[in-house]
Amino acid sequence: MASETDAMRRALVVAASPDAPLGPNPRVGCVLLAPDGTVLAEGHHRGAGTPHAEIDALAHAGSAARGATAVVSLEPCNHTGRTGPCARALLAAGVRRVVYAQADPNPVAAGGAATLRAAGVAVEGGLLADEAAALNPTWTFAVTHGRPFVTWKAASTLDGRIAAADGTSRWITSPAARAEVHALRSAVDAVVVGTGTVLEDDPHLAVRREGEISSGRQPLRVVVGLRDLPAGARVLDDAAPTLHLRTHDPREVLAVLVELDVQHVLLEGGPTLAAAFVRAGLVDAVRWYVAPALLGAGASALADAGMSTIAEALRLTVTDVALVGADVRIDARVLRAHEED
Repeated sequence: MASETDAMRRALVVAASPDAPLGPNPRVGCVLLAPDGTVLAEGHHRGAGTPHAEIDALAHAGSAARGATAVVSLEPCNHTGRTGPCARALLAAGVRRVVYAQADPNPVAAGGAATLRAAGVAVEGGLLADEAAALNPTWTFAVTHGRPFVTWKAASTLDGRIAAADGTSRWITSPAARAEVHALRSAVDAVVVGTGTVLEDDPHLAVRREGEISSGRQPLRVVVGLRDLPAGARVLDDAAPTLHLRTHDPREVLAVLVELDVQHVLLEGGPTLAAAFVRAGLVDAVRWYVAPALLGAGASALADAGMSTIAEALRLTVTDVALVGADVRIDARVLRAHEED
């Protein structure tokens, strides 16, 4: 027999199954318990357009679902999209009790708990809610804030230089650090650079594994700026999709991307684009690779971002520090004013 807490832990595990993509839909798991605590069935969501976790579990349980308890990592949805509302499916199956972890932050889909309660189903929310939210952090952020989560990735020498005085920059960091960046690209929805970076460095921005283009997930490559791109630019090949946004406004960039179901942006641009995002308050996390090298001159990682005194410094909370090859990786979250209390 399994307790509801045990069942929820299992629901979180199956939600993160290898065939559950990182987006654009949340990863969700469901476990159905018989009245005596026996596990009847489990299910999980496998991406946009596929059955939701509750539907998957109900299909496996069949008529045995009548009188069962559904333990779900996310509040059952209450709307019709590519699939029907899970709250109605649970009612039709005769489920008597629903326990969910994270309340659905999406106003379009929320309300499943209220629908179930109104129909006489016992509903409890909040069981392992933090663990469930941690399963879909960028989806939760995007739905809650109406824009993608932005991670700024930078690589510099110990004295903060991203290029030497003559403009050369390959390679500041070690092969191990560069391999990590490719893994990070495969986990985000879009990689964003400016036209200046494309014109000066001709980056490819696609995910590579051991020097070869990965056959797995590729992010959308986004180039921001007014200037035309050379026809032969590497970013325009068919290794991954590319979008050129002719604007300098970071808010406009994110507004376009959120409409394309982009939930996590990796900002890889140069100091000018990074400064624009920092100035607009649109950087949420930083991943910084520091190489044990000194240049003394050359381009710095961040251009003028509008901060003239120490009191205006953008404060970060370090979440992880690790040695990667010969380099140091620092992960940090931006500390917002309302988070200091």
